[in-house]
Amino acid sequence: MYTKTLYAGWADMDFNSHMKNTAYLDKTANVRQMFLAEHGFPVEEFSRLRIGPVVMKDEVEYFKEVRLLQEITVTYALAGHAPDGSRFLLRHEIFRPDGALSARVTSAGGWLGLADRKLVAPPPNLLSAMNSLEKTSDFIVLPSSMKGRAERVLAPLHVVSRGADGRR
Repeated sequence: MYTKTLYAGWADMDFNSHMKNTAYLDKTANVRQMFLAEHGFPVEEFSRLRIGPVVMKDEVEYFKEVRLLQEITVTYALAGHAPDGSRFLLRHEIFRPDGALSARVTSAGGWLGLADRKLVAPPPNLLSAMNSLEKTSDFIVLPSSMKGRAERVLAPLHVVSRGADGRR
């Protein structure tokens, strides 16, 4: 299981002196970005590929409070995936140091092509990275997001050299 240890900071607190709801979403988004960077997809690679992850729905379930400067462990697993990788369902669980489950965040999303602003299937190496995540016990197969379009899988970009006259 992919996990990261983080801390609840001052900006994560709400009026009731516990971690606010948006902080749970921020922590899980940070863990997702850490996973992607560690698997060959730092922000610069997404810029180069002209794609990015997009979350369309978040569900947060709360169980136990997290207090200021408390250490938390955030897990990351795959709860659902389209066979082409175009859609995903992600699951994070946030644990306190005593092992108590504080919250569970489930996020539905896909891969956005930045040129045409439509969901696309990821390139094979990104699909492989996502498939390396542990699957949840309630994992489901999702339908593709391609919606009748010819399936477009983003292949690695190739630089084509052209002469001064514009021809290859």
